[in-house]
Amino acid sequence: MSLAFVFPGQGSQAPGMGRDLAEAFPIARETFQEVDDALGQKLSRLMFEGPAEELTLTANAQPALMAVSVAIARVLGKEGGFDMSSQVSLVAGHSLGEYSALTAAGSFDLATAARLLRLRGDSMQAAVPPGEGAMAALLGAEAEQAAAICAQAAQGETLEVANDNGGGQVVISGARAAVERAVEAAKGAGIKRAMLLPVSAPFHCAMMAPAARVMEEALGKAAMAHPAVPVVANVTAAPVSDPDAIRGLLVRQVTGTVRWRECVAAMVAAGCTRFVEVGAGKVLTGLMKRNAPEASAQAINNPADIEAFLKSL
Repeated sequence: MSLAFVFPGQGSQAPGMGRDLAEAFPIARETFQEVDDALGQKLSRLMFEGPAEELTLTANAQPALMAVSVAIARVLGKEGGFDMSSQVSLVAGHSLGEYSALTAAGSFDLATAARLLRLRGDSMQAAVPPGEGAMAALLGAEAEQAAAICAQAAQGETLEVANDNGGGQVVISGARAAVERAVEAAKGAGIKRAMLLPVSAPFHCAMMAPAARVMEEALGKAAMAHPAVPVVANVTAAPVSDPDAIRGLLVRQVTGTVRWRECVAAMVAAGCTRFVEVGAGKVLTGLMKRNAPEASAQAINNPADIEAFLKSL
């Protein structure tokens, strides 16, 4: 059975995340302390205690989610003798989760990843003034259908498919007025449900170009190694291991579509039959059941999950 690890993106954060890991495993505590030190902030306290509004801020949520994912990966290695390089065939992460995947696979060191994600969150937030952009979920839509609605509703403004999550879940992003027109158009196009999302900026569209430039400069200076396991990139839905290629793909990812449905299909085509979501929440596990119903999917986000996974090997 070929194993793939997948790493969640923004939206999976919740107060209390990582606390049971820190209580159970010294290596998890060390991981959270490393992230705190890298950022000069007690992010771990915010993760464990909230408040939710502060944790949900993009600049906090991104490194926090990465920290939990990497803590779990480290616990698997230290407590369970799990060797990702020989036991996992492919890794992938949803949006910021791509950084978690790369860090777990040894491409970035933890402090570098934490600082990059803090910068990514800050620059994405700063790219568009508050209220000028928006995102919406189209449920019961396919990517081609969503793209056609975007083309019709854009009227000269930015409006693009941000996430093709599969299973009839597509997220669009762009100028607020254009997104609102698309939501209305979707209702008339037989889409099951169209709704604005409670996000602070229009991620994964051309309006994020200023953030892409910031990340291009930062990634150009960041130390990177070949990941121990090939990473299926969001913007190409293809495995990649070359650090320079990965840098370019991470820059493109800021403005590009997260092609998650195709990423899952690529991993299945490569022979992956078991998917494990490493980190907070179970969003990707739910999507996996719709995108690859023939594969097995499970989430690891607490000590009991870790024990069950290690026993299942």
